Amino acid sequence: MGLYRVFDHDIQRNGRLNKNIRANRARIGHVFQQFNLVNRLSVMTNVLIGGLSRIPSYRSLLGWFTEEEKRAALEALDRVGLKDFALHKASELSGGQQQRVAIARALMQKADIILADEPIASLDPESSRLVMETLQRINQDDDITVVVTLHQVDYAQKYCRTAVALKEGEIFFIGDMNVLSAEKLTHIYGTPQATQQQDAASLPKTSDNYQLNPV
Repeated sequence: MGLYRVFDHDIQRNGRLNKNIRANRARIGHVFQQFNLVNRLSVMTNVLIGGLSRIPSYRSLLGWFTEEEKRAALEALDRVGLKDFALHKASELSGGQQQRVAIARALMQKADIILADEPIASLDPESSRLVMETLQRINQDDDITVVVTLHQVDYAQKYCRTAVALKEGEIFFIGDMNVLSAEKLTHIYGTPQATQQQDAASLPKTSDNYQLNPV
């Protein structure tokens, strides 16, 4: 079955998971298209869930979090602009707000990489902008690799420096976003795609670790 490694650590060997799989999984944060929050719980508790991998099982079962952990959750919410909603139920928030709570949960997780699977697919344009700007700030300020899967070419061009474009399940293009021309996009999508003709200097400065997979 072979050997699988992530972050220079063995994850699976000959079909058997490594005993430290929980710690390795904790290093990868996920932001899902449908948020994956627990609607009946408070926003604060949803963010605290991001730190479960670092606390004893008995505390996670009891929902017992320390004051330090609660402060960290509030700081994560503050970074996504939702500190004032900490005691609200997740179900009371808009879709864009819920997605930012999911990002705060990944921050609480202290992940080394964040995988965002179509994080703006179900959001309106303003909420989409806020979510993409939040991910961009995390990439810039924390130097965390952010890999985003998007269908929206315009958002990709505005917020991402590196693109990995797929066509029929194969890598068609990988490289600097500015090199992903209208001609190449037409080859990918089969129809002409509008591109933003912006000078690279006018785009927000982004770490090389911020990537997009426009499939």
